[in-house]
Amino acid sequence: MKITFIGGGNMASALISGLLQQGYATSQLHVVEISAENREKIKRELGVPTVADLASGIAESDVVVLSVKPQQLHELALKLAPLLNNQLVISIAAGIRAIDISRWLDGYQRIVRAMPNTPSLVRAGVAGLYAASDVNEQDRKNAEAILTAVGSVLWVDDEEMLHTVTAISGSGPAYVFYFIESMQQAGIELGLTPKQARQLSLQTFVGASELASLSDEDAATLRTRVTSKGGTTAADLAVLQDRGLPDIMRQAVSAAARRAGERSQHRCRVALAECEFQIGLEEAAIEVDNSADPL
Repeated sequence: MKITFIGGGNMASALISGLLQQGYATSQLHVVEISAENREKIKRELGVPTVADLASGIAESDVVVLSVKPQQLHELALKLAPLLNNQLVISIAAGIRAIDISRWLDGYQRIVRAMPNTPSLVRAGVAGLYAASDVNEQDRKNAEAILTAVGSVLWVDDEEMLHTVTAISGSGPAYVFYFIESMQQAGIELGLTPKQARQLSLQTFVGASELASLSDEDAATLRTRVTSKGGTTAADLAVLQDRGLPDIMRQAVSAAARRAGERSQHRCRVALAECEFQIGLEEAAIEVDNSADPL
């Protein structure tokens, strides 16, 4: 399988690094990147071929990964549409729906939309995946092979569920960082040095996550097992429950999911407006040209 990444940013670099560690040859991976500085950096750090030209970059590819910023995707898709030759297209651009990508690609439907999160940068991420109508079983396997290079994956049948995925796993690292930050500050206020508070907080999260990941029991059961009646853990959990932590978390996740949907709609409206504006300019230019006096 030959894979071309269009855009050589941090997530693309993480995916390429993961694929190389899984045994992919550098000749199987290509990057289309308009920045000469970024091309040199990718070649130097990852050793994969890079080009600036879109057509030559995807000519021999089986999979094309759209790894540009969301605001750049519309313009890229318009240029990419006439160049596609039955490749699987994977978009990792946040908030841009598959239906809109398909429209910009002249109705092309062999599209997988992926939502990896920031821990993917250290190969500990998780990505939500959604497949458009023309994606076959082999395409799904290929998409999984690429995204599992930086973590785990899960499929959703309804693309709208990617907003919930974003709220849990996309925004989730910030929830964890905030909790760690609060634990560290509490430890410092109780007499620990910043270094000690950091070590204890970080390792507690790492260890608890690993324990939960390896256990067949759910989180509620694991919590109960470490909570002795009348003990220290029961005392601090009582404070969290009294302050409404479960409800706060539900509200936070709901707000994130709602905002993800709003941003998706906004980005698509902006892209559509830009498209209509460009069409208007082209039509105006044609009218001016047609009205010109013949020589």
